[in-house]
Amino acid sequence: MHRMKRRGDRAVEELNKAVEVEKEGLRRRQRNNRIKQVLTISSPIFMLLIWEVLSQTAIIDPRFFPPPTKIIETLVGMGTSGELFEHVQVSLIRILAGFLLGVIPAITLGLLMGMYSAIRHFFSPLIMALMPIPTLALLPLILIIFGIGEFSKIVTIAASVFFPVVINTAAGVTNIDKIYADVAKNYGANPTDFFLKIALPGAMPVMMEGIQMGQAIALLTIVAAEMIGANSGIGYVIWMNYKAFLIPEMFVGLILISFFGYLFSLLLRGLQSKLIPWK
Repeated sequence: MHRMKRRGDRAVEELNKAVEVEKEGLRRRQRNNRIKQVLTISSPIFMLLIWEVLSQTAIIDPRFFPPPTKIIETLVGMGTSGELFEHVQVSLIRILAGFLLGVIPAITLGLLMGMYSAIRHFFSPLIMALMPIPTLALLPLILIIFGIGEFSKIVTIAASVFFPVVINTAAGVTNIDKIYADVAKNYGANPTDFFLKIALPGAMPVMMEGIQMGQAIALLTIVAAEMIGANSGIGYVIWMNYKAFLIPEMFVGLILISFFGYLFSLLLRGLQSKLIPWK
């Protein structure tokens, strides 16, 4: 009886120790996460403080690098006047429309290339030949075909987004373990089931990385496109204020592009965690 009681007490002690170890591990992970969050926030704040001090003390030329406080003041003024929101709205519409126009066909073609070797061999030479050409080098041709309206800018963004997404999607499908394809065939899965239930989920991790690259390229492309052939948008704000030597206004445009790039990246990472929680 006493022996059984000692065994029970020992089991309770071991259970309590395991619980304490688990709690300590949880506290350690939470502490590490807080440190990472502080480091993530502190680096841009530190850079801005250094920039402010160097500009205010004229160690760097404030005409070319105005202090961040001056840029924020300009940002607030441009936002209050309503001028800035019009340019931001135009750019965001172009980015969203071009992004969707490039991503949807890229995902579809990438999945088909990964599933069927005949389609892959047919399209691969075309994609490999066209991908190295900078999208902006094709802008004159795009303007000739689609005119100088809004659609040409949307097509320019779509063309820049298309290639990284289609390549990553095709690579994601081809890297799927063959055992899943064999199981699908044994159970009589039709092409639609294979497309939606095996190829698409299996390619999702690599495909999302391509989409991340695509959104960054879309921001780069829209700025350059708006600098060359537009009378509105964030790129237009940057270019026109540069030519007028309104440097704080120019920096406002640069900050907006940086902000939206970071925001889009966070949104896509959040979407990725929902779509592929196993990653």
